[in-house]
Amino acid sequence: MNYTKIKNWLQFLTDGIWRITEDEVSPIRRQLYSCIKIVYLSVNQFLNDRIQIRASALTYSTLLSIIPILAILFAIARGFGFDTLMEIQLRQGVASQQSELIISWINSYLEHAQSGIFIGIGLIMLLWTVLILTDNIERSFNAIWQVKRPRSVFRKITDYFSMILLLPLLIVISSGLTIFMTTYIKSMDNFLVLAPILKFLVRLTPYALTWGMFIGLYIFIPNTKVKLKHTWFPGILAGTAFQAFQFFYVNSQIWVSNYNAIYGSFAAIPMFLLWTQISWTICLFGAEMSYISQNLESFDFGKETEHISRRYHDFFCTIILSAICKNFAEEKKPYSAEEISKQYKIPIRLTKRILYELQDIHLIYETIEEKKGDIRYLPGMDTNKLTVGILLEKLDSTGSEDFKVDRRQYSESWKILQHARQEYIYNNSQVLLKDL
Repeated sequence: MNYTKIKNWLQFLTDGIWRITEDEVSPIRRQLYSCIKIVYLSVNQFLNDRIQIRASALTYSTLLSIIPILAILFAIARGFGFDTLMEIQLRQGVASQQSELIISWINSYLEHAQSGIFIGIGLIMLLWTVLILTDNIERSFNAIWQVKRPRSVFRKITDYFSMILLLPLLIVISSGLTIFMTTYIKSMDNFLVLAPILKFLVRLTPYALTWGMFIGLYIFIPNTKVKLKHTWFPGILAGTAFQAFQFFYVNSQIWVSNYNAIYGSFAAIPMFLLWTQISWTICLFGAEMSYISQNLESFDFGKETEHISRRYHDFFCTIILSAICKNFAEEKKPYSAEEISKQYKIPIRLTKRILYELQDIHLIYETIEEKKGDIRYLPGMDTNKLTVGILLEKLDSTGSEDFKVDRRQYSESWKILQHARQEYIYNNSQVLLKDL
């Protein structure tokens, strides 16, 4: 009996729950099912998307770029006169042995820069290592969000270096806020009600800043529009996990002493690699959860979407392109992927996949809405000439045909197939998509 219940529950979890639409259940049950889906998919996608491999790649990039990035941050901080606060923050965030080693590397890096060693090529290499790390971070986030088009080189330079310039300022503001609140609390020890609350807020400040950092990453890094409401819970979860691991890492000095016996003066390196690997894993898991939360509907009918038949694929292509053409002909606001999916009851993941295909064959193109930044779609050619036949011919002929197959040997098969397809396309060559 229990085995049957478990089997039924697993069947529901892997298949049944994904076939339930919004109008079939109550709002409370719908929210419950959504939470179950998010947790299940986050773990499943975490394993299937090879997050650990991506975290390892980012760990390598971080190891290559961390000193140049910190050197730039410290140089900016020294320019404004608050490099001491930066050192305090670094010592608080990293174990003492590692922090002293990193600070010595940074000071050495900056001394060489001031002595004129880094001129021309050296400066280019410095900026290149920073750009490589930020580019790899964006690629990992875009892969999770299934975004095929990264930022342009100009946007990467402006966006990422603006962020690097702002980081020291944010660190100083957070440090100043903590110091101010700590000093203010000491003067309020006599207030029995307010003092404990303020002490709690001071202890909460590092967590709040970390939550804000992760939420900002999940909104800013992917080259797509990410809604705030889908980032706050993953950001808080990832930030809390990061702070918990940070506390465990900084206070586990016994590990360092054990590694000293094995690695000697290099003991800080494996510990730093471990910290970086786990930190990136936490960060990418939160990004995965944020993506799933915003695109939960795209996982409905997941099996059917992955194994869609050829004729149903072409059927949905016709529906979507016809909708875009009609909308354009009637001078209405262009459709977004979400609007097409909702109006025509097509799973959002399949809708986006078909829109990418239609862009690749140049039958539609995307445009960015000025106010909200939403991606919307317009026809790629004159709607008075865009027929079902053109769509079918484009879908039929797109892709490589460069294979070592002797057509003369199979000429009869090729002729029959070509004749059938040409007749199929010809019969629809006069049907305008906007008139469907």
